[in-house]
Amino acid sequence: MSETGRVHQKARTRDALIRAARELLAQGGTPTVEEVATAASVSRATAYRYFPSQTAMLVATFPEIAEPSLLGENPPADPAERLEIVAASLARSAIEHEAELRAMLRISLEAGAPKEDLPFRVGRRIVWVADALSPLRGQMPAAELERLTVAIASAVGIDSLVWLTDIAGLSRPQAAELMRWSARALLRAALAEAVG
Repeated sequence: MSETGRVHQKARTRDALIRAARELLAQGGTPTVEEVATAASVSRATAYRYFPSQTAMLVATFPEIAEPSLLGENPPADPAERLEIVAASLARSAIEHEAELRAMLRISLEAGAPKEDLPFRVGRRIVWVADALSPLRGQMPAAELERLTVAIASAVGIDSLVWLTDIAGLSRPQAAELMRWSARALLRAALAEAVG
């Protein structure tokens, strides 16, 4: 087999494992690497070469985790407009990838879970919200901007979706709208406080 053929075969095998993991997650529970290997008709040894741990496999099921920004090309300059794009994207992503994110959230809550492997502990949401609010640098004290960033990041995402749907009883569309509303309200309050 040529080098190109091996590369394509490896990509197909990895994709099959990720697809199987997503299907098992959608059925509920948190599948093991062995369960995913069986569902993908791949040997356990092969599956472990791609994903040495359950955590690594689950992280791979969420494709947007490495995105440096959610704003796209030519984002608006207005921080409120930028935040709306990011909050809407985070809410939509939380719903679209709910099964995968719930599994990662469960693992992140376990004692001894490795920080470097878990997206929740890396703080991508904080990076994305900070990117949205970057026009405010220099307009408000750095400590206040950081506090606002963390407050908004805590109001949008899977942990918020879980609480809003499981505890508050909202539908997913209602939860997504409330997450976006919360982000806007926090920004308005911080801007009013900075002016006052």
